[in-house]
Amino acid sequence: MRAVADEFGARGESLLSDLSLGGVGGRTGTDALAAGVPPKDIWLALCAEMDVPLERRHGVGRLEPKRH
Repeated sequence: MRAVADEFGARGESLLSDLSLGGVGGRTGTDALAAGVPPKDIWLALCAEMDVPLERRHGVGRLEPKRH
């Protein structure tokens, strides 16, 4: 997921594979994705677990800013 790489850099992959996320049923991000959990839900669960500020939770990983 682009957002994970943008926010966490090189450690993003290990966070997805090793960290249990309460927001997706205590699964790792990798397991949740395999179970069909939408990537956005995994991203928001990871953000909550890692205390990512609210202003950095939306739009991260987009190629271009969201147009209004």
